[in-house]
Amino acid sequence: MTGEVEAVAIDALRSADADRCAQLEAELFPGDDPWPARAFRHAVASPHNHYIAARADGGLVGYAGITRLGRRAPFEYEVHTIGVDPAWRGRGIGRRLLDDLLAFADGGVVFLEVRTDNEAAIGLYESAGFVRMGVRKRYYPGSGADAYTMRLGPGEPR
Repeated sequence: MTGEVEAVAIDALRSADADRCAQLEAELFPGDDPWPARAFRHAVASPHNHYIAARADGGLVGYAGITRLGRRAPFEYEVHTIGVDPAWRGRGIGRRLLDDLLAFADGGVVFLEVRTDNEAAIGLYESAGFVRMGVRKRYYPGSGADAYTMRLGPGEPR
């Protein structure tokens, strides 16, 4: 790891981070119905969610969240979001955030959706062992863009 990546701390996302998350969402996902601050506050408060932050230079530079599905084990999980400030991309932050989410899932089946044209994210997910299951047509309400559904399950490499 480079010194830059090591300087980034991963910890719990807090309600106080909601405004910064919403700001990044608007920048990262324009036209795709980015989450407002209240959605982040709600997600952080849910006991079945695990939301984390990447912090560097005194500020939030990335965030990610996953939820546990079902009431009894074995649980399945769904990645809600991963976002990294464009100025901080290419430093392994997205990988660290994803690895933390997968550790939370503790070997359970994990699902996610990703825009079919988001090659960087697709590459990250496939490198972690996710496989494409199908396409959700017009999944993103703002832009009407399609999304791949992806799955990582037991026996698939991590």
